[in-house]
Amino acid sequence: MEKKYYDGTKLLSLQDLNGQKPEIYICTTNRTAGKTTYFNKLVFSKFLKGQGKFGLIYRYKDELDDKVSERFFKDIGALFFPGITVTAARQSKGKYIELFAEGMPGIPGAVSCGYALAINTPDDVKKNSHLFSDINRLIFDEFESESNHYCSREIEKLMSVHTSIARGQGKQIRYVPIYMLGNCISLINPYFVEMGITERLRDDTVFLRGDGFVLEQNFYAGAAKAQLESGFNRALSQNKYLAYQAQNVYLKDNSAFVEKPEGKPRYIGTIRYNGTEYGLKEYASAGVIYCDTKPDQSFPYKLAVTTEDHNINYVMLKQNETFIKNMRWFFDHGAFRFKDLRCKEAILKMLAYR
Repeated sequence: MEKKYYDGTKLLSLQDLNGQKPEIYICTTNRTAGKTTYFNKLVFSKFLKGQGKFGLIYRYKDELDDKVSERFFKDIGALFFPGITVTAARQSKGKYIELFAEGMPGIPGAVSCGYALAINTPDDVKKNSHLFSDINRLIFDEFESESNHYCSREIEKLMSVHTSIARGQGKQIRYVPIYMLGNCISLINPYFVEMGITERLRDDTVFLRGDGFVLEQNFYAGAAKAQLESGFNRALSQNKYLAYQAQNVYLKDNSAFVEKPEGKPRYIGTIRYNGTEYGLKEYASAGVIYCDTKPDQSFPYKLAVTTEDHNINYVMLKQNETFIKNMRWFFDHGAFRFKDLRCKEAILKMLAYR
């Protein structure tokens, strides 16, 4: 019998690809399945048992407001911790939020239980790192941005934040697991790409092990049924957003044309996007252009999709509008094929260039 709400017991019991304890736990499900409730309850329960404080990771500093405590505790307080309240206090001129729990049995007054920190201000976290040495676990909710709006160099900044927290207590580095929670938005989100998940994840994948991480991709039929039966959603049932909310479909991805054509190709050019080189090959017998991650380094025709990708061996797209128009023609007529979604994204960025 399927559980009605999310249970992370299985995910937390897994070892990584090397048989070691993971430090990154990734959980993606359809919306309203209960994963945020589960992990918020988990870290607060561990605090009550004397197992250390928790940290809540946000993307931007303006998210560190007085509502942090309510976002974290309102649901789990009513459900699991009656009589306990959690409040938020701005510290160091708003550079971080400290959370205080009050009403715990046998403990008078308010006690510090955790912190809320922003990825986009890693220097603030670093300067106050001595204060965070009692954080024993982290939650990064909504790690996938629904609007595809990430910090510049977000992964580097998150690594800096984690490094600042995972020092202290007489150790150069401590084990501080991070629970990354999200809905199915895009297979090419920066975290999946960085950890090599994009190429490995399949529709039927439930658990995936990597080096230092484990991932769960699950679907809860009860949550989906409740979403689909909502009067509001029934009225707007033709919108693809409902598939993202209820059906565990990746909102921004379309796997159409992700396939390798047959035949002998002719190499026509190399493009560079986000630091990665992609090869463009024409399969004349199939009448398609194919993009993969195997560029011909000796081929002279090289295009940079963004200014960051531009160097002495590459020319910008605006100098090759004729080529771009030809590629748009192939795309508009359904004559493009891709090795994977990253290749597809690179081509879409190239063709959308203005």
